Amino acid sequence: MKDNLDLAASAQQLADAAPTGSIDHAAASSVAITLATTRDIAAARKTLDGVSPEEVRQAALALFDRLSAE
Repeated sequence: MKDNLDLAASAQQLADAAPTGSIDHAAASSVAITLATTRDIAAARKTLDGVSPEEVRQAALALFDRLSAE
């Protein structure tokens, strides 16, 4: 299993590829920052519950779930 920093790098690549200002960009950036600044997967998941607005939170959680399952 990959650690938080590996997952953060993957999320950052997705953020870099997404159009600036898009929900995908905001979600991937949120996931990248959260993973890079939390100790473990559980802490990152809990932190992402606080992302707003709702559509960015849902996209971030979906991306997080996808990346953490790989």
